[in-house]
Amino acid sequence: MITAPAWRDPELRATALLLALLGALSCSIGPYTARLAVRDFGLGDQGYSALIVISTLVSVTAAIGVGIRADQTAGRRRLALWSCGFALAGLGAMTVAPSTPLFVLTHALLLPLSSTLFGQIFAQARIAASRHPPAERDAIMATIRAGFALPFVVVLPLWSLAFRAGAQVLWVYPFALMLAVVMLALTWAAWPADGRDMDPPSGLSLRAALAELLHAPLALRVLALGAVSSAGTVYWALLGLVLVPEVGRSASDVALYAGLVAGLEVPFMLVVPRLARRIPHSWMILFGSGVYALHLLGLPLLAGRAWLWLLILPAAIGGAITLTLPIAYLQDLLSGRPGTGAALMALQRLIGDILAAACFWAGTALSGYGLVALIGAIVSVAGALVLLWMDRTGNV
Repeated sequence: MITAPAWRDPELRATALLLALLGALSCSIGPYTARLAVRDFGLGDQGYSALIVISTLVSVTAAIGVGIRADQTAGRRRLALWSCGFALAGLGAMTVAPSTPLFVLTHALLLPLSSTLFGQIFAQARIAASRHPPAERDAIMATIRAGFALPFVVVLPLWSLAFRAGAQVLWVYPFALMLAVVMLALTWAAWPADGRDMDPPSGLSLRAALAELLHAPLALRVLALGAVSSAGTVYWALLGLVLVPEVGRSASDVALYAGLVAGLEVPFMLVVPRLARRIPHSWMILFGSGVYALHLLGLPLLAGRAWLWLLILPAAIGGAITLTLPIAYLQDLLSGRPGTGAALMALQRLIGDILAAACFWAGTALSGYGLVALIGAIVSVAGALVLLWMDRTGNV
């Protein structure tokens, strides 16, 4: 799956492996967070909405701070090790003594703090990819991003089998803890020493870096991309709540569905860079968000029917586009500062998660999960339309 340059380059190979481990950890926890919060730990729909907002505020504040600090000092390895440490703390707590307070602490604070690793992996990959010819860079970055999705193909079907055999959902935490230990070891052993790469400090003060992020055309593009990405968060929230025993589904169906979607995303992700050479990114993002919206709308409607499995195709096509292209788009906006570019990714995620929480809150308060999906689809497509408008009118 890894392109030849990414496979031959030790730094790119290490970042791809680290991102694959992070993908395995995320797909073990992500599909079940909503179910655990709402059903097992008693937070309810509104409590889960609040948890999304708090965790996202923490993760983005941390990611922006880490991204700017990494660019200021070019000291990325130490920050990556801290991220792994927060994951170990949260997953260890839920493994040893799972409870509602520790669930909230883990998902509202510790795991969000550890999520800064995602952006820093991409920042490091961008630095390593810059040593390769420009024509190869988009394909390298898309391949590495596909590496995040690849574990979903393997890990989620295995969880499906485990749940059918009687495994408890809480068992995802000790498994994720083992992955976090391996990630810490890999980061310690393979992440380039600070100052070794051609990655000079930015020289920008915190105030100057923040002002750059708040530049109106840039901020509006990030807001639009956040709206696009909110559909993915709505999908993860709904998946474990609509595929329930009341409609003939189980935790194994949740794992199987998510695994099949991710498995199909991988080949589509590898095709996206080729299409992006001929089609403007904003047009492709609009197409991807529209296709993904169809999947989102169908999820609660078809949850108990055999037709559900047909939604995997639009989910994979739309997801491949809306997960891959915004990363390249945001990194190109601040190509000289990969850490701050990674912070833009986190800011996009903040906006997306807050919008998704608002969709979830409004939909469940007014009607139910079907309305949540409808509002999420509208918000996502609206964000893509705003992005297209800005690019076509030349707002820079």
